[in-house]
Amino acid sequence: MANARGLCPSVQQECDGDRMRLLYDVAHNIAKMEEFPVAGRMQRVCVHRKGATRALPPRHPLLPSCYRENGQPVLIPGDMASGGFVLAGGERAYPETFGSCCHGAGREMSRAQALKSSKGRAIAQDLRRQGVVVMATSKATLGEEIPEAYKRVEEVVEIVHKAGIATKVARLQTLARLKD
Repeated sequence: MANARGLCPSVQQECDGDRMRLLYDVAHNIAKMEEFPVAGRMQRVCVHRKGATRALPPRHPLLPSCYRENGQPVLIPGDMASGGFVLAGGERAYPETFGSCCHGAGREMSRAQALKSSKGRAIAQDLRRQGVVVMATSKATLGEEIPEAYKRVEEVVEIVHKAGIATKVARLQTLARLKD
């Protein structure tokens, strides 16, 4: 939501002594009543985005002024080590996906498979050697989230981009991950 001056808000937070600035926050699972064309007429429907986020295109009337020119920000993170992407909602998302886009690369293996595969590994230390600081609520959480448990984010983003659901804006490098 935009603030009174039409600028998008940011929040300063401190993490491990380092200052971090929250630029954009989005729910990973949400259900919301919205209006979309269905069978040739506008209808109020409940859109459930599980592992997905809104991806409204540029100039959409529901966008706050700070996003109106470029489209709604879409964040697609990869695994804990590979970084992710910032995209902007594309023209095809509204008519083809109820204005939605994936909000993550997606799992390649189940949580149980990942836990089994990660047994005995020093995951946090492995990530630190790659330049990534990770904070997790438990070792099991880290085990479920090992990098090889996820699809390659580059491939997922390329498909989304080519389909016109969202447009690539920037590649992100992982510096820190919080897992809960």
